Amino acid sequence: MFTFIRRNFRWLAGGFMLTYFSSFGQTYFISASVSEWQSAFGLSHGEFGRLYMFATLASALCLPFVGRLVDVVPAHRMIALVIPVLAVATLLAGYASSVPVLVVAIFMLRLFGQGMMTHIALTSTGRWFVAARGRAISLVVLGHQGGEAMIPLAFSMFAIAYGFRVGWVAAAIALLVVGLPFAYWSYREPRVPHGQPSTEMSTLPDVRNWTRREVLHDPIFWVLLTGVLAPAFIGTTIFYHQNYLTALHDWPPQFFAMSLVVMALTTVGCALLAGAAIDRFGATSVLPYFLLPLSAACFALAYSGPEVTLLIVMVLLGISYGISSTLFGSLWPEIYGLANLGAVRSVTVAAAVLATAAGPGLTGTLIDQGMALPRQMVYIGFYCLFAAGAMTIASVLLRRR
Repeated sequence: MFTFIRRNFRWLAGGFMLTYFSSFGQTYFISASVSEWQSAFGLSHGEFGRLYMFATLASALCLPFVGRLVDVVPAHRMIALVIPVLAVATLLAGYASSVPVLVVAIFMLRLFGQGMMTHIALTSTGRWFVAARGRAISLVVLGHQGGEAMIPLAFSMFAIAYGFRVGWVAAAIALLVVGLPFAYWSYREPRVPHGQPSTEMSTLPDVRNWTRREVLHDPIFWVLLTGVLAPAFIGTTIFYHQNYLTALHDWPPQFFAMSLVVMALTTVGCALLAGAAIDRFGATSVLPYFLLPLSAACFALAYSGPEVTLLIVMVLLGISYGISSTLFGSLWPEIYGLANLGAVRSVTVAAAVLATAAGPGLTGTLIDQGMALPRQMVYIGFYCLFAAGAMTIASVLLRRR
């Protein structure tokens, strides 16, 4: 592993940097300012949830068009566009003077942060690594866990000391001073030039390169989405309602942010194990398992308990996230090839963003209607069990195909 990292440090570190700084567009970071925005603009849980859903939905609709650019525009040039726009979005979010401005800021954060930063990293890694794709992606996605563990805590410290707006300014500075130059340098030289055969590829069976139109007409693709969307929907729902959950269960206000460290550490270990398993057995062999701990996390959150309940939930989330983050980066090139990977992944990323949009909006509305989130988690847990069965069937069909 250390030899692999040393030989490929440039590209692995660049991907890590992109996923790390995608945190500024992730729900677990944005939700830390929800109470301030609700207070400033007089919004309820349901009203802000619908606002958040609208902005995220708009970003998801744009992703298939913007995301396919990574198939024709070099990755470092995409980085030179995406990171500065994301920095502007953080400043808009911190100093939004009205609800429309806040909606635009959240739209940009979701499209260029959660969407494009991760999309560039995983598409490039999936294209540049073949025989060791699982291992490479398992290292790149650790940026998400690093961001979950460090960035919300750092933002909390800035917000407590100087106010939440200063935290958003610090985010913009970090993006422009650290993220932009390092990621641009890392990706300026592709590991495997486009159009040239890789020595890794010669050792593996050929995979037919599907077009996006063909993928959208593949029934198995839609079956896979029933599982792919679950972590995005559930994780976003839990992170978005962190203030609601801590108040509901009488947990300490900063305990949720600290529990993210537990989830991040668990995710790191499981992502590395999943990467090794995918390289050895294939991504389709791992499909049936990643939703089982997610289902258990939903059932655990359905019942009121002491602080340790949240830690158990975060461990279970970490197991599922560790497997799924590596799995989703490896699955699509393994099934549908590399030539149109950016276009194919843009659809799956857009679908995942749609799920993150639906989570806060739907659950927030149900909370306003009197259905507490723990009760909703029971139904979501059963959905995960159903989707795990669908993943098992899809895995068998893909291996036969």
